[in-house]
Amino acid sequence: MIETACTWRDHDPDPATRAELTRLIEAADTGDPAAVADLDSRFRGPLTFGTAGLRGEVGAGETRMNVAVVVRATHGLARHLIDTVGSDARVVVGCDARHGSDDFLDATAEVLAAQGLTVMTLPRRLPTPVTAYATRALDCDAGVMITASHNPSADNGYKVYLGGRATDSAGRGVQIVPPADEQIATFIDAAPPADQIARDPAAVVALDETILDAYIARTASLRPGDEPSTVRVVLTPMHGVGGTTALAVLRAAGVGDVHVVDVQSAPDPDFPTVAFPNPEEPGALDRALELARDVDAHVVVALDPDADRCSVATPTEDGWRQLTGDEIGWLLGEQAARDPGRGGDTLACSIVSSRLLAKIAAHHGLRSAATLTGFKWIARTPDLRFGYEEAIGYCTDPDAVRDKDGISAMVRVVSLVEELAADGRTLVDLLDDLARRHGLHATAPLTIRVDDLAELGQMMDRLRSTPIDALAGSAIVEVLDLAGGSGDLPPTDALVLRTAADDRVIVRPSGTEPKLKCYLEVVLDCAGGEIPHARAAQRLQAISADVAALLRG
Repeated sequence: MIETACTWRDHDPDPATRAELTRLIEAADTGDPAAVADLDSRFRGPLTFGTAGLRGEVGAGETRMNVAVVVRATHGLARHLIDTVGSDARVVVGCDARHGSDDFLDATAEVLAAQGLTVMTLPRRLPTPVTAYATRALDCDAGVMITASHNPSADNGYKVYLGGRATDSAGRGVQIVPPADEQIATFIDAAPPADQIARDPAAVVALDETILDAYIARTASLRPGDEPSTVRVVLTPMHGVGGTTALAVLRAAGVGDVHVVDVQSAPDPDFPTVAFPNPEEPGALDRALELARDVDAHVVVALDPDADRCSVATPTEDGWRQLTGDEIGWLLGEQAARDPGRGGDTLACSIVSSRLLAKIAAHHGLRSAATLTGFKWIARTPDLRFGYEEAIGYCTDPDAVRDKDGISAMVRVVSLVEELAADGRTLVDLLDDLARRHGLHATAPLTIRVDDLAELGQMMDRLRSTPIDALAGSAIVEVLDLAGGSGDLPPTDALVLRTAADDRVIVRPSGTEPKLKCYLEVVLDCAGGEIPHARAAQRLQAISADVAALLRG
């Protein structure tokens, strides 16, 4: 292991990570057990190029995010583009404000340029949706975004979109899927050591803010009407890069009464006021909700650090309520279904999201689709009008951004709040309408974190081999193993369980984190107009307990 580490260090072009590795190698060479274990974790195999690209902890070594890894990954991407498109391929590159993002952007752009490609860099510290927008708007064959989205502060990532001539029309500006990711990974494996890969900073084209201005204008136009909005908004960018762009969009849309959580407004890669920079995490919205109470806001919008996700809270008679990802998806899906001016006739969501969206689509005479998890699949849906995943990701303007976009979702939510308020109604009122029409769909997550990734496979094997008769007292009527694919779905490591009461549980390993994720849904009739929230919560709790017991053996 020490020999492997020394070879890597000797070819690392970054002095900082070279020095980091040297210190670790010297300590391991003396027999320091902590150093030996640390070194082993950094060289147990290369960082895998998979779901959309790369993601991992920033640091030295082949399993970490660093300049050497980015240089070799970019060389692989360049060779793939030259192989599939030609040497005149066009690429746009953006980055957020995480640790290492500036250096990784420079490395990416300079390696692509040295391979003879046309390379454009966006202004620094912009949201991921701007890169997705630019990939389509600039007719690029690929886009690269340096970000780890809502991962912990120690992480960074490398996200790839294909567009132009590098994919078909349905995938233009969408995150990569097989076999492109596998082909790029093969080129990465064959890449030379990082210090032997050429870089050409002089050939990189630095874009001005024209493309950002175009994104702002397009996204602001999603709010109907020209009159100033009466909606009072509390916004938190969660220490990420979405704040400035989101404020510019709201101003351009005529939404002027906006209050930003000051201590979370500026980009800070350490995310000092939150334990985990994900708006879904408990406590993440505490400061935003406190501000909302102080200013008597009509809605709270929380963006994740790269602003591709959006969470929402709304006032109720009992205080502020943070909506689930599915609830926001239903609201935006209903809004999209009612809007005849939008293109496309299909509402889509991932298989782990609620089944209610399909009922909304059918009610309005539209088509629906359920895809594998992730926007690399959702955004490929033909004739897409609206798409969402339960992890607070929403595609509300697919002609412009073929990915989840927290800022455009924010505009849609504010517009919906405004529309409902004109009739003296709220987001909760619309949710109640949907429950009375289609039944109460209640969803909840169950997450089991592990220290060893091998445990994920063991738990999935246990679930597949264990006969399951019932959940929460209702007989199992269907067990669907998606490992071999099903219908229109390609193979994926997931199990679907459905009960006679129409409860549904989907279990799958996370694609980005060391945890097993379970998605629970119950459907209850709302006879007489009463909405049985308490009964639904109790049933979800019972199902969660049964599933946890099965997984833990």
